Amino acid sequence: MSDIEVLIAEDENKVAEIQCRFVEKIEGFSVIGIANSIAETKDMVEILEPNLLLLDIYFPDGNGIDLMWEVRAQNLSLDIILITAAKEVQTLQEGIRGGIFDYILKPINFGRFQDTLIKYKDHCIKLENLTDLEQQDVDNLLHRKRENEPIPQDMPKGIDPLTLDNIKNTIRGLGKSGFSAESIGAQMGISRTTARRYLEYLSANGYITAELSYGTVGRPERLYYMKD
Repeated sequence: MSDIEVLIAEDENKVAEIQCRFVEKIEGFSVIGIANSIAETKDMVEILEPNLLLLDIYFPDGNGIDLMWEVRAQNLSLDIILITAAKEVQTLQEGIRGGIFDYILKPINFGRFQDTLIKYKDHCIKLENLTDLEQQDVDNLLHRKRENEPIPQDMPKGIDPLTLDNIKNTIRGLGKSGFSAESIGAQMGISRTTARRYLEYLSANGYITAELSYGTVGRPERLYYMKD
């Protein structure tokens, strides 16, 4: 399939630029415009006809939720991911009712952002390749389960599922670069010991690999790598 064309609607220029750079790092996506207001977003949606809109909620000239409903009323072939600092449950519920693909809270974590866009691309590919619809197809699309994704098992003591998911999202964003417990801890704001416990759990379950790196000075460092 051709690149998924993305429009970014964000009133803060620095945040919009960060989103743009994030998108450009992910294969299969291209940014075709950045809008800094509701009015600009309306014009660009109409003129550029993007596939995906990354939409903030709070703008000086309006509200992203209201724009979402306007887009839905026009029956446009446009998917929406809300990217916002709004933590009200009611706002999330409104977005879900409006058919958003995902809801990402600021500040944006690249791993989480990348995971969402990859899932969205998988979603588009599945839809494009569908012919006769089966229930399993519907389940995979609506529940957005990645193919070959393992079924979650009961977590051992000391392993929190939400923290585990956040660590997975973070290390996915590192690609094939090696990473240590110290670097992951610093990036996520958790202790080195906590980060190592989760990384060892992922290593034991085959999600990542681990090896010792021998430097010229001091103890060898344990480095982890995403599996190919």
